[in-house]
Amino acid sequence: MSTQDFARRPSISRRGLLAGTAATAAALATGAATTGTAHAAPRTFASTPDGFASVNALGQNGTTGGAGAPVVTVSDADTFLDYCDRNEPYTIQVQGTINITSKQALRSNKTVVGLGANATIAGGGLDMYRRQNVIIRNLRFVGAEDDAISVQQDSHHIWIDHCYFADGLDGAIDIVRAADYITVSWNHFDGFDKSILIGHSDGNASQDTGKLRVTFHHNYFDGSRQRHPRVRFAEPVHVYNNYFRNNALYGVASTENAGVLVEANYFENVPHPVYSGYDESGPGRVVERDNVYAGSGTPQTLGTVVEPRTYYAYTPDNPSTLPSTVPAGVGTGKI
Repeated sequence: MSTQDFARRPSISRRGLLAGTAATAAALATGAATTGTAHAAPRTFASTPDGFASVNALGQNGTTGGAGAPVVTVSDADTFLDYCDRNEPYTIQVQGTINITSKQALRSNKTVVGLGANATIAGGGLDMYRRQNVIIRNLRFVGAEDDAISVQQDSHHIWIDHCYFADGLDGAIDIVRAADYITVSWNHFDGFDKSILIGHSDGNASQDTGKLRVTFHHNYFDGSRQRHPRVRFAEPVHVYNNYFRNNALYGVASTENAGVLVEANYFENVPHPVYSGYDESGPGRVVERDNVYAGSGTPQTLGTVVEPRTYYAYTPDNPSTLPSTVPAGVGTGKI
């Protein structure tokens, strides 16, 4: 697959975007913004992933999860974990609250989807170790004593969509140890501390370089403190059309020569929206373009990054619409 680099482009100022009423009207007309306007049609959400989870690679034709497989509905932990640990494909529908501990195995070729707005995984999380073709949607993850979702050790083609994360003791999502081709979309990270980590340590360059390709779009980082995401070695990581609000430590950090594109996001009251390098980790390459910075600091940038369009097509929404459209569309009960 060929690659193409691009240079840094200037960001769009908040004043300039908010003055662009014609652009906003056009976005509303196409359904890019769906709240606060009586004439706007409700936004419909895709039933299949876009971004890196949609790419045909590693012998996998996109990410389909348990499509075409038996559908089961579970409402207790023992039954839920039994189906998660089976080798056969399934669509596992979660009803009510499932109380588990630690990180529990989720095998390949599964769709795990909540029913309604309140399906919850409480106390523990899901772990994918050398797995592929998994979809996790419409679930609340609360009070996890470890990571809520862990994607690791060469796992690939994972789609995490329309979930809610709160009150975890470690990370909401970890993507580490050469995991690849992942999309994280339309999720609500509510007050989380360590939201998302890509690349687990500074000493893992040989395993992670050339892997860890992840798309983040239309996520709501709502009072969460850091790691939105924090990235090591991966390229490209594509962070676009997310709404960052009141993130006390920082927004995005590219470290250890990672390549991150931060594009068409809305940063509100974020003192350090983008870092190159963080803590003891060396600098990463990071390009920002077309972002809005409202009450926020100046982003750090460095070098060039592989263009995500060499892998997949996408059309960003007007970032000025994100404070309305993202909170209205994220989390459970929307699909």
